[in-house]
Amino acid sequence: MAPETRKPAKAAASRKAKTDPKPKTAAPVDEGQIIDDLDEGRLRMRGRARAILGITGEETGRPSMLAAAGTVGWYPVIALGLLVLVDQFQDCLLLILGPEISQTLGISKGLLAFLGILKTFTVMAATLPLAAYVQRGRRRAMTATATGLAFALATMLCAFVANLWGLLGLLVVNGASSGSTLSVHPSLLVDSYPPEARVRVLSLYRAAVAVGTVVAPLLIVVVTVAADLTWRTAFLVLGLVSLAAVIVSIRLRDHGYGALDTDEIRREVRAQSDTSDTSDTGDTGDTDDTGAVGRLGEDGEAVHPATELGFFEIIQRVLLVPTFVRLVAAWAAVGMLSFPFYTYLFFYLDNRWNMGVEGRSLFLALIALVSIPCVLAFGSLGEGLYRRDPGRMMRLVGLTTGLIVIGLVVGVESPIFVVMILGFAVVSGAAAVLAPALYMVTLSVVPPTMRPHAAGLAGLIAAGAGSIGGLLILSSIGGRYGTGNALVVLALPIALGAWTLYRAGAQTTADIDHVIDDVVEHEEIAVLRSQHRHLPMLACRHIEFAYGQLQVLFDVDFTVDEGERVALLGTNGAGKSTLLRVVSGLGLPSRGAVHFQGADITYLDAERRLDLGITQIPGGRAIFGPLSVADNLRVYGHSLGRDRKSLQRGIDATFEAFPRLDERRNQLATSLSGGEQQMLALGKAFILQPQLLLIDELSLGLAPKIVGELLAMVRRINETGTAIVLVEQSLNIALSIVDHAYFMEKGEIRFDGPAPDLLGRPDLLRSVFLEGAAKGLG
Repeated sequence: MAPETRKPAKAAASRKAKTDPKPKTAAPVDEGQIIDDLDEGRLRMRGRARAILGITGEETGRPSMLAAAGTVGWYPVIALGLLVLVDQFQDCLLLILGPEISQTLGISKGLLAFLGILKTFTVMAATLPLAAYVQRGRRRAMTATATGLAFALATMLCAFVANLWGLLGLLVVNGASSGSTLSVHPSLLVDSYPPEARVRVLSLYRAAVAVGTVVAPLLIVVVTVAADLTWRTAFLVLGLVSLAAVIVSIRLRDHGYGALDTDEIRREVRAQSDTSDTSDTGDTGDTDDTGAVGRLGEDGEAVHPATELGFFEIIQRVLLVPTFVRLVAAWAAVGMLSFPFYTYLFFYLDNRWNMGVEGRSLFLALIALVSIPCVLAFGSLGEGLYRRDPGRMMRLVGLTTGLIVIGLVVGVESPIFVVMILGFAVVSGAAAVLAPALYMVTLSVVPPTMRPHAAGLAGLIAAGAGSIGGLLILSSIGGRYGTGNALVVLALPIALGAWTLYRAGAQTTADIDHVIDDVVEHEEIAVLRSQHRHLPMLACRHIEFAYGQLQVLFDVDFTVDEGERVALLGTNGAGKSTLLRVVSGLGLPSRGAVHFQGADITYLDAERRLDLGITQIPGGRAIFGPLSVADNLRVYGHSLGRDRKSLQRGIDATFEAFPRLDERRNQLATSLSGGEQQMLALGKAFILQPQLLLIDELSLGLAPKIVGELLAMVRRINETGTAIVLVEQSLNIALSIVDHAYFMEKGEIRFDGPAPDLLGRPDLLRSVFLEGAAKGLG
């Protein structure tokens, strides 16, 4: 069972009582064998797991769309397609009727563009809160329908605005509802269909956007030109159409995260481990994509474990995915090709080609119509490429995005009307391919529970860096050099997006494999727990870490058992302190996993790890100099909350262990000697009573007598059941206290075994000590 958080009202001493005791049948820990078993299971399952995720290495053998949809049918993609279709209506109205709205309400072109920026800010503000709302529970279908209703009502009410402020308020409501199409729709759609149909389903969804862009201008022509009505009537009619789409979508259902992909991988792991029967697995609880192992309460309902990732922890996790980082420029290009591009395009058509409402409406409908067969063709082609290699699909999309740059320049610079239309038709068709490809990759390189967050971040980038950045570029260039030249300049950042898409292909498959490995490893651990095999209290698996471009840790495996004393040895710069930072949560790895008592805490914040029982004493930075000794100890007990009795017991125990601190309790910490400062730092362990204590450079610069006193206290702390990890450069000090030793060099584990065995490795000793000291020990 996963560790639970400590309630402030309970004493710190009760922390150990909150975790399940070892099963009576537990065998001694064989850490090497456990790691080998996990690695074997991960490699054994990778090929099968790829096939479950739709990556078979072959472009042939794809089922038909109807067969791939299976029992789900067409309803989810139709319902969500209708919602995103009508979501285009208000943008089309503002783009096409912008000059007329500007004249009626007395709003300048610049002010209308500014309203578009404010709406974009609203979209940005709504994407991640909506992702946080649907993070737990099956809320995505209900959220999609509710936001669609808000959009329909806002569109109808736009018909009655009388001034700038009324229009602004309704645009804000519309922007908030549009946030759902960015963060909720894609993840719900992906989880509603099996992997072999997802590229085609996302392409159909994007085709619905194009259909909306076709229908809206035609309705505008019918209402404002054929029927000779005002732009207000157009808003009212399109709002009613939007309301009808919402009614169609009320039967949407959320099937849960990963129901058709990672859940299938888990079942395969269970089947291959011969533990699929309920007698072996019924007491293990549920697992989610964070790797946390849940438990059942007395009422039989699932209880969320203390290691379930929070919203901001998930955001950090997504931002560490290399493919996602590489796609930032591509998502920004998508944002530039939305509101800012079309806003200035229609002013360009008005000024350069003297197009009125009818002409602009038909132009938009025509180029949107061209994009429909393009995106539908990509659905079939992209599915085959993704099935063979997701990287190949990304490279194709990168080349396709290059066509946008060419079409944009041709459309603006051509003096021939037909060539101008062809240029912008190329832009529309190529841009339509971007969204399904980007969403497919973005949602594939993160665990299913993080899909709304990844889609929300992508939408935030598109709306922020894309839309706002595009408007700033267009407004600054357009005001001085003309609208046409501003559109040409917009081709430069889009070209950058095309290049990053092409380069992202090399990393995409590797990041999908990382998702697979995490799922397999988490389920393997659940299987081991169900078999009552004793797992190490702490297990770091394949840890890699980098400071910017400088990688410090390379594929590090590191384990600590309950009550064990472990040393991390090596020279300065070997990565010892960095590994401690990863364990304590002060640094997040770029690859690998950290498990504590069987639960994945890789991306858990440092303060939450403290509640689980992990405490670190950093070398030379463990005290608050301007505070007194007593106040330092009180600060250490901050996480105890209002449990003053436990805090006082910890302070008394510290003063009992270190009488010199008691004598100086009212002195400033900076006035203490180096040894006394380390004593004060060790007081944290007496107060918090952790299950795992990480000590960085305990003996650095201290006299042997003081070091001996500190080591005696470390032994005393260990005797209470606290496991110790000691970072040391002194072999003599390390071997005098620890049972197990890890030697690190250049970010890798070079030696792992019983501490005395290190004396038999003179090559490693020379790395720790001077040559003469090594010979003397020999």
